[in-house]
Formats: sequence, C-alpha cells, structure tokens
Amino acid sequence: MSSRLTPAGRERKVDTLRSAMPPHQQTRRRFLETAAALPLAAAGSVSLSAAQATTTAPASSGPAPAAPGTGPARAVLITMLPPGSMGDRFAAAKAAGFAAIEMQTTADAAEVEAAKQASAATGIAIHSVMNMEHWRSPLSSADPAVVRKSVEGMETSLRNAKAWGAGVVLLVPAVVDKTTTYQDAWTRSQRVIKERILPLAKELGVVVGIEEVWNKFLLSPLEMARYVDELDSPFAKAYFDVGNVVLYGFPQDWIRTLGKRIVRVHLKDFSIDRGKGTFSWTNLGEGDIDWPAVRAAFADIGFTGYMTTELKGGDAAYLADVSARVQRWLATSRPV
Repeated sequence: MSSRLTPAGRERKVDTLRSAMPPHQQTRRRFLETAAALPLAAAGSVSLSAAQATTTAPASSGPAPAAPGTGPARAVLITMLPPGSMGDRFAAAKAAGFAAIEMQTTADAAEVEAAKQASAATGIAIHSVMNMEHWRSPLSSADPAVVRKSVEGMETSLRNAKAWGAGVVLLVPAVVDKTTTYQDAWTRSQRVIKERILPLAKELGVVVGIEEVWNKFLLSPLEMARYVDELDSPFAKAYFDVGNVVLYGFPQDWIRTLGKRIVRVHLKDFSIDRGKGTFSWTNLGEGDIDWPAVRAAFADIGFTGYMTTELKGGDAAYLADVSARVQRWLATSRPV
C-alpha cells in the first residue's frame, strides 16, 4: 500500500476493506492485516528456486479434475444465494444459470441430506466443499488440541464431499502469525496434511484443494507449486483464487505457473487505489484484474473445471447478472 500511510492510517484502511467484504469472507479471511504490511519478504524463510518448482505439474494416477463440459463451468458459493430452504437456494442457482454450487462444512446430518436432495431435484451439482475450521484452528498451530480440531473439521468436510458427490474440499493449509514462523507453518502443515488428512481423502476419493489467501503464507506461484508438489499425492491440488493475488501478483502468472495443479477456481474482482491506500472487492469486470489475460491463461493450461463466484449475496436479478458476467467472460474474455 502507499508508503505515506501511518500505522493508524493502515488500520483504518484495513477496517475499510473488512467492511466492504462479503460476510463469509470476513470469517474466512480475518487475517486481512496482511495487506497493510505486504513487502512480501516472508518467503525468505523457505528457500526456493525455479528448479524446485517447475511450471509443469507432475503426472499422477489420481482422480482427474471434473470436466463438466467442453469448457469451464459456472458455479456459485452457497452464501451468495438468498436465505431459504435448501431446495429454494438450489433452485435460485439454477434459475440464474449456474451449473453447480460450492457448499460449506456442516456437521448437521439433516442439512447434509437436504442439500443432497436439493441437488438431485434441481440437477445442480455440488462440486466442492469450503472447509470452515482452518482459520479458527490452523493446521500450523503448535497446540496439538488446535490441530486436532482442525483435522476434525477437515474430516467432516471430506465426508460432506463424499455424501454430496463433490470432488474437492478447499483447505487453507496454514497461518503465519506472531507465534508461528513461516518455516514452522510450512513444515507443520505439510506433516499434518500428509499423515492425517490425505489418507482419508484417498479413501473417500476426494481431492484436497490448497487455496492461496491472505494468511501471510504461499506468497508466490513458484512457492505454491512447490508446496503442492511436496505433498506428493494425486489427492493434493491447488484451489486458485483469482482475486486473492492482485495485491502482490498477477493472476495470469499464477495460473500458468500452477498449470495442471489447479483443480478448482474462485472468481472475484479487486480494485486498488495505491495513491490513496484503499482497496475493495468488486463485481466481475469492475476492478483491476486483466480479465482477457486471465481467460487466455486458463485456456493455455486447458482448464475445464468449475469456476465459483465468491462475491456478496443478492437477489435473483443480481445472481443472474453475475452468472451472465461469467458466461460473457468465458465467451468473449470480458465480463462486461
């Protein structure tokens, strides 16, 4: 952000961003303070060279990414849909033109069954599950009780995915903070994922999608590629969020670097005024993302899986507009 900002000014800008974020993002990304101090030098604690993280993902015999058609398919995050019964919410997604929904973790058996029935009744697939425990209980914690709770959350998410026929569970793998160094976050999270999460993922046939977020971790595409590769499993892939990297990178660069590692995608736009030190999430095509370049990058890697809009919620007209923007972008390279 602008070097003219004082510490108090930075705090005000962080508050401005937090208030502009959709409610589900306020919960999922409560470490937004990263944006106020993004020299991005933290990666120095884990050495990396181009030879260690190539742009070509290693071949595997694991499950192939879902290919809903000849090209990417539109999906929507469950929190974007209007309140109501599960059946009503799935019907709203269908009416807006979406092909699938991304659910969130639930331990409620009745809710699991309701979503399953709504999916069957509408023909709207549940393609992924957003794990909800990794922010409250990071896998990178030094506290075994916290890690245990995080693992339990992933176990529930994986079983949700299996019940719904979803192929992927989104995971934020670690959080760097005052008590957790970058190296510790890397080592601890990889160990837990390998030993306690991937065995169940393999058993259930569900891929763990590692997402890059504002957690002061995995701050470059080379680094994220290396992290995923070191998990050394066909059930560990990348869940790429187009908007999350705009503060410190270019989505099209990340896409080409991660390549076939990408199993799912989040779509949202991001606007930055570096002179004023302000930034905000926006609807597709209203921010600073170079959408034609991003579309070309996805075409270059041959991505044909689900792309989920992760924006604020709204009514039927709003959802139809968001869906149309995605379709327009896929067809013409521009959302608007």
